[in-house]
Amino acid sequence: MPDLLGAANPVPGYDSSTINRNIPVSPDNTSIQNVPDPNRVVGPDGRTEQQDGGQLGDSGQIRYDSNFQTFIQQLRQSQDLSQSLARLMGRDATVVSSGMSEGIAEEMSQAIELMKMDQTELLNFLSSQLKAGSRFGGALFALLRNAYARADSAGVRSDILQFLKSYSDYSSTEHIQGNLLRNMAGMADAMPASWADKLREIMAELENSIAAGDRRGGMEILQQKVFPFMSAYVGQTHDMGLSRALLSLLALDAARYENGSEERLAETFHQLSGYGTLKGVLGNIDSQSLLRLLEGSRFDKSSPAAQFADHLSAAAARALRGEGSAEVQQIFKQLVSAMLVNESVYMPVNHFIIPMEMDDRRLFSELWVDADAEDKKNGRGGGKCMRFLLKMDVQSLGLFDVIITSRDREVEVAIACPEVAAPFSKDIEKSVSQIIARNELTPAGISVRKMERPVTLTEVFPKIFEGKNSVNVKV
Repeated sequence: MPDLLGAANPVPGYDSSTINRNIPVSPDNTSIQNVPDPNRVVGPDGRTEQQDGGQLGDSGQIRYDSNFQTFIQQLRQSQDLSQSLARLMGRDATVVSSGMSEGIAEEMSQAIELMKMDQTELLNFLSSQLKAGSRFGGALFALLRNAYARADSAGVRSDILQFLKSYSDYSSTEHIQGNLLRNMAGMADAMPASWADKLREIMAELENSIAAGDRRGGMEILQQKVFPFMSAYVGQTHDMGLSRALLSLLALDAARYENGSEERLAETFHQLSGYGTLKGVLGNIDSQSLLRLLEGSRFDKSSPAAQFADHLSAAAARALRGEGSAEVQQIFKQLVSAMLVNESVYMPVNHFIIPMEMDDRRLFSELWVDADAEDKKNGRGGGKCMRFLLKMDVQSLGLFDVIITSRDREVEVAIACPEVAAPFSKDIEKSVSQIIARNELTPAGISVRKMERPVTLTEVFPKIFEGKNSVNVKV
């Protein structure tokens, strides 16, 4: 799988062309550390493989000793999505739109239309985002989650995870099919015409099989035609370049395509119903009932949130393919980079985007939620504590940072506002307190101050650093 974090980039400052390979390496040379010497045991030295001395990448260089450190570094450096969206659709939209291609402009105009909403539509927009952000929602997955937590046997847990993996591949069928065809097209483009024409003929067969919904036929084409053909190509041409690299990705997608079949999904599910703890609740569900149950638990692709995401991703794809001006391309690069970082496997908090136009004013927001935040205030360790970070870029006003901490019925709110809103801080505190009280909650501390600098995620959610203790992949 490609390293999206770029942790395996070339070492900066290293240029092999400057090395004089004729200079002999002497064990007596004290300027060289740990020179191998067959006549004695070489002692340890103080050298490390770390590429910089800064704490968590503070030096600005890429960390090569850990993917997690690179994630923290990019998390700090990535720009807010709200600011990127504001540049595309808000205060600087007129300047940016002058460099948009016709296709990008059309996608963005449809996305902007979806931003117009009232309070009820805003609630539906957030709800659909929440459903879309969790693939494993509904009663069945809640049951499996509880069974996994209570299971004493490693076999039960392994089979539950195997079913979830099969369902993940099943629900990603459309995406996997697109990957298969894209990778084959890329392979053909990188091959000589004499080989590429034959591969494109096979790709057309696969495309027809996919269009007909014949997964088994598609797998036969991959296994009996594509892979033998590519094996013969590599064996005869010794091409170790792009075509062979794409072949590796094709093999991974082909394995997922096979694992996501309805037959495989039913097989892994019925394996679970054989366990005594699950037989009573899963034993009466047949294959067709399972498929209907899973389809009903999937999020609505026609919801406004899904449509907005589709138009935004389509515009980003056009921009990253080279359409539009350099400024437009740069904004979309920042936007996609921020999305990848915020949806990283290391991020232990939920992330939502809230672009909206209400009362003729556009507002671009990001919301992070930690539903199980640590509460150390006044030495209290028990009770339910939730923490929210809301970043809002309000048209004609600027950027707001809102930190909300909820403890049972008590709510704390800390607001950092732009300079133009600072004179009204007392009025804002009063209004926020009234809103909290109106919803039968207790205001436990409301503060509004002028923003000195935007707050960072790691300041609000220090548990992000806990990923280092559990996941610290070295490369």
